[in-house]
Amino acid sequence: MSKILFAASEAHPLIKTGGLADVSGSLPAALKRLRQAVRLVIPAYPQAKQRAGDLKPVGSIRLPGSTQVMTVLEGRMPGSGVIVWLLDYPPAFGREGNPYVGPDGRDWPDNAERFALFCRGVVAIAQDRAGLDWRADVVHCNDWQTGLVPALLSLETVRPATVFTIHNLSYQGIFPAETFVRLGLPHELWHYRGLEFFNHLSFIKGGLVYADRLSTVSPTYAREIQTPEFGYGLDGLLRHRAEALRGILNGIDLQEWDPAHDPHIPCHYDAEHLTAKRGNKRALQEELGLPASDQLLLGSVGRLVEQKGVDLVIACIDRLLELPLQLAVVGSGDPAFEQALQEAAERHPHKMSLRLGYDEGLAHRVEAGADAFLMPSRFEPCGLNQLYSLRYGTPPIVHAVGGLADTVVDASPEALKEKRATGFCFYYASPEVLFHSVERALALYEKPALWEQLARTGMAQVFDWRSSARQYLQLYEEAQAAARQTGAGLAHPPA
Repeated sequence: MSKILFAASEAHPLIKTGGLADVSGSLPAALKRLRQAVRLVIPAYPQAKQRAGDLKPVGSIRLPGSTQVMTVLEGRMPGSGVIVWLLDYPPAFGREGNPYVGPDGRDWPDNAERFALFCRGVVAIAQDRAGLDWRADVVHCNDWQTGLVPALLSLETVRPATVFTIHNLSYQGIFPAETFVRLGLPHELWHYRGLEFFNHLSFIKGGLVYADRLSTVSPTYAREIQTPEFGYGLDGLLRHRAEALRGILNGIDLQEWDPAHDPHIPCHYDAEHLTAKRGNKRALQEELGLPASDQLLLGSVGRLVEQKGVDLVIACIDRLLELPLQLAVVGSGDPAFEQALQEAAERHPHKMSLRLGYDEGLAHRVEAGADAFLMPSRFEPCGLNQLYSLRYGTPPIVHAVGGLADTVVDASPEALKEKRATGFCFYYASPEVLFHSVERALALYEKPALWEQLARTGMAQVFDWRSSARQYLQLYEEAQAAARQTGAGLAHPPA
């Protein structure tokens, strides 16, 4: 049994802005079920403190250059019982709403300071300097907000092994060079093979350079980020560390996402009782103000940003809505995209519904009520919505990149004949190709027996956390072996 400290900037159901929260809420629970001594640590945002149940102060961390202390609050994750430590420092984390951006939609100007504090707190816990009488064997860090942890631990004489997971390489935590000095970071870390990135401070490089092992959230994305197209300037470093990099597909919580027992949907069903799915379609149409219709109902839930291919949808949306279908969109993001979709919904009030913002219950009802799920991401490290869609018998229409390529089998004539098809894939990100993919889905929708076969094949796929957690345990063992070999000092000194 290993002592695993799982560090992340968000975790469902305490606080969520995207897929990272789903992973942080589910993977530690799966590790616990495999009898690992796992602890989750996140910042003590107000909403996280409200949702973590009874909290008690169990430790404190002295911050460099400050008379204030960071308090460690202990609670339990709802549902799983995983012990969670919330790092409470109100000047940095006592802000309502989104953990990364202010009410104006812009990044908090002190994000570098906030997450550097969080990283120092994680290091203190890992090294048993927080009064918890607990020292980590492995620290599992996630995305740029935790990137300084492996870098700081690399300077320790005795330290735990470190694993760093890339959930989305496009978010890197880049700040001006003077930020490095302002944060009081050790000078040994400032070089081009360390935290320096084109004369800027890069938080994510702290994980990519110094962690003993790297992972990302699908095998295809692990290959893609080693190319200039998807590497965001870090593809050379990732190719250099390719032997340490693994692609481990995310899982989903099969209890939370279960159409047979989902409390968020009005009609429960499974693969053997698919006709009950129609009741969810009617209820969703009524909830969204769409006319009751047997036309194909396309659902879409997610951030309205370019990564998600929203611009592709907008570019052909009037043509799409001339087809015999309805479109239900739930999400928020780029104000220009929100406005364009709002205008489209106003032009086609009987064909399209838009709900701005995120509603967990509505997300479940869209998965259950839609006939097909639209997910044309320009890139997608793993993606979770296509996994939810498969589980709910809602064939996804996807751009075959990253985890989408790993999880959706295109409804080609051969795959349909062999009963392997689970959705619709397209291989070039353009409005025209997207439009023709929807036309393909419509053509198959008009063949009920084949459509039902497609839905049932998708529902038979199993993407749970158990197999993914076992792969992470193997990665932790590799990381511990690598840490023992490197000895003291920098985990990965300049080549």
